[in-house]
Amino acid sequence: MAHSESSSGILDTASDAGWEDVESDDDSQPIVGLFSTTVYPDVHSMLKESRDRHNFDLVKVKKELDLDLIETIKLVNYIRSQVKAGNLQPNVSSKSLFDEDLYLKPTLEDDALLYNLEDLEDDVGTVGNTKQNAEKQVVELQEELDRLQGQFSEYRSAVQRSMTEQLSLEDETVVPDPATGLETVDKAREADLDYFSSYSYNAIHESMLKDAVRTDAYRDFIYDNKHLFKDKVVLDVGCGTGILSMFCAKAEAKLVIAVDNSSIIEKAREIVYENGFGNVIRCIHGKIEEVSLPVSKVDIIVSEWMGYGLLFEAMLDSVLWARDHYLTPGGLMVPSHVTLRISPFADSDLVCSQISFWKSVYGFKMSSMLTNIYDEVLVSPAKPSSVAADSVVFLQLPLHTASVEELTFVKDVEVTLTKDIHELDGWVVWFDVFFMPSHTSLIPEDAVPSHMKRQGYVAFTTGPDGPETHWQQCLLLINHGKDAVAIKKGQVIKVQVGYRKKEEKSRSLDIEMQWDEGDAGKGSQRWSLQ
Repeated sequence: MAHSESSSGILDTASDAGWEDVESDDDSQPIVGLFSTTVYPDVHSMLKESRDRHNFDLVKVKKELDLDLIETIKLVNYIRSQVKAGNLQPNVSSKSLFDEDLYLKPTLEDDALLYNLEDLEDDVGTVGNTKQNAEKQVVELQEELDRLQGQFSEYRSAVQRSMTEQLSLEDETVVPDPATGLETVDKAREADLDYFSSYSYNAIHESMLKDAVRTDAYRDFIYDNKHLFKDKVVLDVGCGTGILSMFCAKAEAKLVIAVDNSSIIEKAREIVYENGFGNVIRCIHGKIEEVSLPVSKVDIIVSEWMGYGLLFEAMLDSVLWARDHYLTPGGLMVPSHVTLRISPFADSDLVCSQISFWKSVYGFKMSSMLTNIYDEVLVSPAKPSSVAADSVVFLQLPLHTASVEELTFVKDVEVTLTKDIHELDGWVVWFDVFFMPSHTSLIPEDAVPSHMKRQGYVAFTTGPDGPETHWQQCLLLINHGKDAVAIKKGQVIKVQVGYRKKEEKSRSLDIEMQWDEGDAGKGSQRWSLQ
């Protein structure tokens, strides 16, 4: 595995002697600004610019929080990471915000500021020290130097430990093949790392939070049922930004345990404190299957685990694991039920935009782009007018009793066309979500969110007849390879639909179908979500 010179320099024990002489003979070592890429001739000018232009006083924060050198290093790396993420006003109200060891690793490569932090005490812009006896200053500086050298040694060791742990995690994706003894890439673990990494960025959380159908449903159920949450212990699996945890805290939960394996948990922790819930919500970084919770049982599990086509990403596996290990008997799952629906669709415009488009792009043929194009699930909104039959439920999952084994299945259903179509262009799949107030609550086999809402329950659909959600629908385009065959209204189509993971421990999903259109013929096809 290749490493940069900067990382190998930290880990190379042969370069230890350099740490004793870490101070340069040049007192004017260039410093990169905390809030910009501007390079300043020394620490003092950088600090002055931070105060004047960004209203941030590093020395003042250091003194107010009573930070030692290691904590100051964490503060600097924390500020740089926040600025890098686009936050020019990082929250520094408490040292707990940057107390994680990950802030020992420099955010900025070769950050000269980290080696000049002792100069903060001499910054006349804030400290305003009076002249002291020269001999006393020499003694104090020597003592300070001895202390700093010891702390730099600690810092070096901490960075080395952090990087070694990270490298070991990366190396774990390479494993010996039992059959050949040769090292191979553990694709499942690699995909797992990529999955959690994807949730580290703002865009995906912005998309989910702006999905009012999704977020309003959770908020409405929690706020409308505060009596269920009051004084209860709640577990939020895959908490993201912590929005659901804060809903629960506002509903007077006694303790909310927010767990996420993505680095978004660091921002969630800041958000929790920023909104005054630090004494109620405890954020924990890691997989729910691997972390230690501060309690043995919880009263409620809340999670927004649904993926495209419902089961893409396989997060439900973890939620059910948490239920089996932590939910007290009679405890509540939020949401409580989900159903999967399917309907045939006919939409020549959609087929043209997805398939025929590549046959002539600005007058050029791009036939190679059509390779495997029918093998992938298309996540896109379906026009209600393109849906050719009343949808049917092909899977109902009651979250209080469902098992992981039930997430791999083959189901038989029938649909009846409600209009004439030029041909069957494909299938549209979506899911509905229900929030019931008790672990004993049931929903009808063919439950419809609009009907349940009229009865006073919270529910929502991701189908084409409802407001659009970030899940949209899954469109399964059929590769006919033949001339179009019209089908008349009233035709019954027998369908067998199956879901399974692409491979063991995979977060990808294969959907396989067989169907019988009567006189129009039969078909079968497999599509992948990955």
